[in-house]
Amino acid sequence: MTQLSVSMPSGLKKWVDARLAEGRYSDAADYVRDLVRRDQENAEDETNWLKSLIAESMDSEIIDAEPEDVIEEIIARYPAARG
Repeated sequence: MTQLSVSMPSGLKKWVDARLAEGRYSDAADYVRDLVRRDQENAEDETNWLKSLIAESMDSEIIDAEPEDVIEEIIARYPAARG
């Protein structure tokens, strides 16, 4: 396993310490690994969501809108789709 050193402001360190005190994580490294894993899963979910929109569009009829307008609409809908 490789090593990573992270510096953070005292406010964030206090947050990490509070999370560790809850007992869910064995140490700060365990907490950071969990955060990174969840971020990775969220990124995969976002990619899958975008792929599903592309597939949906491929299955739909041709529209008259410009590609830029379609992209803007997708971007506008994205925050609502995440819940």
